[in-house]
Amino acid sequence: MSLRTELDSFARAEGFAKIGVCRPDAVSLAQSLEQFVDAGYHGQMGWMADRMHWRGDPSALWPAAKSVVMFAEPYTPTHDPLAVLGHKDKAAISVYAQGRDYHDVLKKRLKRVGRWFISQVPDAEIKVFVDTAPVMEKPLAQAAGLGWQGKHTNLLGRDLGNWFFLGAMFTTVPLDPDPPEVGHCGSCTACLDICPTNAFPAPYKLDARRCISYLTIEHKGPVADDLRGLMGNRIYGCDDCLAICPWNKFAETARDAKYAARADVKDPPLAELAVLDDAAFRERFSGSPIKRIGRDRFVRNVLYAIGNSGLPALMSVAETQLADPDPTVADAARWAVDKLRSGQTGL
Repeated sequence: MSLRTELDSFARAEGFAKIGVCRPDAVSLAQSLEQFVDAGYHGQMGWMADRMHWRGDPSALWPAAKSVVMFAEPYTPTHDPLAVLGHKDKAAISVYAQGRDYHDVLKKRLKRVGRWFISQVPDAEIKVFVDTAPVMEKPLAQAAGLGWQGKHTNLLGRDLGNWFFLGAMFTTVPLDPDPPEVGHCGSCTACLDICPTNAFPAPYKLDARRCISYLTIEHKGPVADDLRGLMGNRIYGCDDCLAICPWNKFAETARDAKYAARADVKDPPLAELAVLDDAAFRERFSGSPIKRIGRDRFVRNVLYAIGNSGLPALMSVAETQLADPDPTVADAARWAVDKLRSGQTGL
């Protein structure tokens, strides 16, 4: 068997659903990335602008690399992620964050594949990445034939749906590239139509400043008043545009049990989460990607959800945080109390 065939077989045995190969210079993103940043669409994500020359040109990240191997690992949910939006006393947490932190799980799997690869080609050099460097995984994955960036800017594939993580292995070994994938969204606009905050100024363009995933995870400080009410009970990420995609009928089942939803993270009660102190927050979300945003930002999100719930029974919970030492949390608590007193509800 060829090295590429053996690599594919080993990666699948390790749990990956699909791999693809492209050259580091297969994509040129400098102009589109510059336009994205110049428009301010990156919001507070300063790292998008940092080292833009590496993000815009993958071949500049490691000039010695001859090939990029992209790996897809499914985390497809077994439940309807949109169902919790109708339960205003519950918290909606993005599917990817309901299990173990994918950075840890995927990185370990990639390293095992990398060690095997080096054992087959002793003079090979590799670098593996899982959101740990200025690597634009989605365009590289499209160039490697794994899928295409849909109108929601996420990657989706005809045989994968869009519930999958991406990992990258750069190597000095020249491998035959796969044909790049082309778009198959057609006239469908389901992902654009369902967005609660109208975060897509146009198909294939995302204004992160209006995206609930950005607002709940990356945005520091208070969220603008006109967006809080649109967040509904989404407290960490947002799966609406992913969940509605019709290509998910071809989604592969998650292969690693570590991605299964934890009982205490899937649709937890807002009242339970709003009163977490720092120690309780860290303990509850140990091993979860949620832990990285910290207790204050997390409770801020929970209080916005309480304000949007329209449930008077949650007012006393919000009132317990009115004197929180973090000014953003206290502000969110005041907003929630005012909303509940006025009888207003969010999405």
